[in-house]
Amino acid sequence: MDGGGLSSGQQDGLLSANNVESSGAHAKHLNDETERSCSPSVLSYVRSSWKEGLLSRKRPFVGRCCHSCTPQSQERYFNPSIPSLGLRNVIYINETHTRHRGWLARRISYMLFVLERDVQKDMFARNMVENVLKNSRVESAIVEVALGCEGAARGEEADQKAVQKVQRKARNLLQEMVANISPGLIRLTGWVLLKLFNGFFWSIQIHKGQLEMVKRAAENNVPLVFLPVHKSHIDYLLITFILFCHNIKAPHIAAGNNLNIPIFSTLIRKLGGFFIRRRMDETPDGKKDVLYRSLLHAYTEELLRQQQFLEVYLEGTRSRSGKPSPARAGMLSIVVDTLCTSNIPDVLIVPVGISYDRIIEGNYNSEQLGKPKKNESLWGVACGVFRMLRKNYGCVRVDFTQPFSLKEYLGTQRCRHLPAPLTLEQILLPTIIDAQEAGHELLADLTNIWPDEALFRDEEQPVSRDLQDEAWRRQVIANLARHVLYTANKSSAIMSTHIVACLLLYRHRQGVCLSKLVEDFFSMKEEVLSRDVDLGFSGSSEDVVMHALHLLGNCVALRSSGRHSDVIISARDSVHALFELNFYSNGLFHVFISDAIIACSVLAMLREQEAEASGSDHGGSTLLSQERLIRKAAGLSHFLSNEVAVAQPCQTPYQVFQEAVTRLMQYGVLLVAEEDQEELSPSPTEEAWPKPFPPTLSWRNEEEDEDSDFGEEQRDRYLKVSSSPEQQEFFLFLQQLLSPVLEAYSGAAIFIHSLSQPVPEHDYTHQLFKYLLARAERGIAVYGESATHYLVKNTVKTFKELGVLKERQENRVLYLELSSTFLPQASRNKLLHYIQAFSLL
Repeated sequence: MDGGGLSSGQQDGLLSANNVESSGAHAKHLNDETERSCSPSVLSYVRSSWKEGLLSRKRPFVGRCCHSCTPQSQERYFNPSIPSLGLRNVIYINETHTRHRGWLARRISYMLFVLERDVQKDMFARNMVENVLKNSRVESAIVEVALGCEGAARGEEADQKAVQKVQRKARNLLQEMVANISPGLIRLTGWVLLKLFNGFFWSIQIHKGQLEMVKRAAENNVPLVFLPVHKSHIDYLLITFILFCHNIKAPHIAAGNNLNIPIFSTLIRKLGGFFIRRRMDETPDGKKDVLYRSLLHAYTEELLRQQQFLEVYLEGTRSRSGKPSPARAGMLSIVVDTLCTSNIPDVLIVPVGISYDRIIEGNYNSEQLGKPKKNESLWGVACGVFRMLRKNYGCVRVDFTQPFSLKEYLGTQRCRHLPAPLTLEQILLPTIIDAQEAGHELLADLTNIWPDEALFRDEEQPVSRDLQDEAWRRQVIANLARHVLYTANKSSAIMSTHIVACLLLYRHRQGVCLSKLVEDFFSMKEEVLSRDVDLGFSGSSEDVVMHALHLLGNCVALRSSGRHSDVIISARDSVHALFELNFYSNGLFHVFISDAIIACSVLAMLREQEAEASGSDHGGSTLLSQERLIRKAAGLSHFLSNEVAVAQPCQTPYQVFQEAVTRLMQYGVLLVAEEDQEELSPSPTEEAWPKPFPPTLSWRNEEEDEDSDFGEEQRDRYLKVSSSPEQQEFFLFLQQLLSPVLEAYSGAAIFIHSLSQPVPEHDYTHQLFKYLLARAERGIAVYGESATHYLVKNTVKTFKELGVLKERQENRVLYLELSSTFLPQASRNKLLHYIQAFSLL
């Protein structure tokens, strides 16, 4: 990183790791004398202006399970004293963490700590291969495959030979799959990781209250399934290491078979990893591999029957965008089926959030630039470890959420009305294209997406459902996967690099002086805490900002302003730097997404009203119907559903956006317009609100007097945007958060004009990526980070779901072509206009 303009003591001013355990988990602080000598002089006034420290606002306790889906689990394993237990740095170990004291205990504290952990052979699974092969599901699959083998129909003797051949194949597959946990290796690895983690992490923070809930759940003789977000290869080791440090049994980890490489695979198996295929149907003919599926199902069932813990990554692969990838519920569906078809009393689900100041991979720029992912190899692992030892990656925060009962969750879903899910085409196409062109049948179905009282009054409509209903089963499992991933992501702490990257990209893109950046960092930190999201750092804002700038390295440019020795900081304008900053900025995306969608929807509505006014004699109104605003925001959230989850499956977007509007009103960004409200009439371009809000969403409090002047006819409030410069600045920040995403979709909408004939999907995606990347490299794109390969793939997926692109398969090659609805240029222009209406571009 260019150090021009920074004092030589920058390294000493960085946020340090936590050296002692305390409820506030303060980092190691430099003494006042060192702090004064090492910090840039321009920041001296900041210390006197702001009351610094992590606890200037009460720290939220994150990770409680859903009160709607699992009300009984929310009261289990929790008591009011748990939030006060505070944080702990798990890699800070001294003699106080052992049963010994004295000089020698201090010198070998790591070894003593590891030897005192409760890891025993009888804690783990036994006779797995034989038990799985005797499973009735596996035996049936073996017979089925044998009957399909060549020559199996030539008599009983030949049939028996075929069965024996398939049995040998099943045993070989199983031996390649199963884990073989070694307590001794777990201890040795724990000691090695203590050394390594202290070398390249400042701290690994966990909340002691969260681990206390997990420990209580683990004592109930019920299997636990940990479902973490997936951001780095180090995730596997991190979860096992933390559980090991707290005397919790190591989980069996579902790892992709891409990690099944010599030597390394043996280590993974000994630490609890078992290998599964990235795709279940990896057969030459592309058909279902009945044998492999039955083995995986039986192996998972046997693990749960022996009360072993599982660790499954729902995303299937590491997130390349900094946001959670869509959930893949294959392994989760096996867990659900096992609970419902075997004699296992229950399974406890534990979503896990993980946050890094900087991931050990550094960035995923190579893949975001469209290059193929490199296959894992032993040499690559060795190089990665060597590279890690030469760098420091800052702080890590791991949040274990409250365990909840899978049995209880399924029970609430059986008694809940689950409307049939609608496609994106059914939801949005009538809004983008005239209803007559899109088809009357779509318009008829559209009413299902608006709030329905049944969604909030589940107990009034008991429905008896069973997992034998395949459509209902798939929907419940998909909802569970989304629910878990949403909870894990929402519980993930915000790191210093997330905030600094976000400020540099979307608040001060042209550059900002260091003192202003520190001031805005403090404000952003307080704003995050006020939204019940925790932080993964502590210390004075100036030290933390310096720490983040050091970690962001070459992504940041620094230059002297020439005034009072202040420093101007800006994001470098290279594509690589913008991609990497965007990755870390996306760690903050879920905190502001609902407000950002409201801000962009306000922009779209004001533009519509301005366009209407241009065709009339009177000026356009700046007042906005709150109901129409929420409906507009709900449409945009559906459109961006492949980018981020706005709400849990048990919520509707309308609840989320109602809260967002209320929050912006409390901030003074949106104001209630009392004057001339009765004179306003619905906009001719807006459809009438199809259904009134149910009582649970109405603006009126049930306890209000009958003679209140807040009558039913005034339920729809009208809003206006504050003209205050401070409020306008915050509103612009919210709109800019979504601008790169909207610019990517706008570019994709422009690019479809060049699609004149069917093109293989792979070629189309590549051509679209080259088009967007060329715009970014030439400076045509306002936001260079709009050209990431992840966004490109999402635009293609969204346009297919929206009905813009139609799939056609020929000779096992998937082709894309324009659907009949979007063959007319006018329809494509309407799509582009719909997207650009929300954007600042």
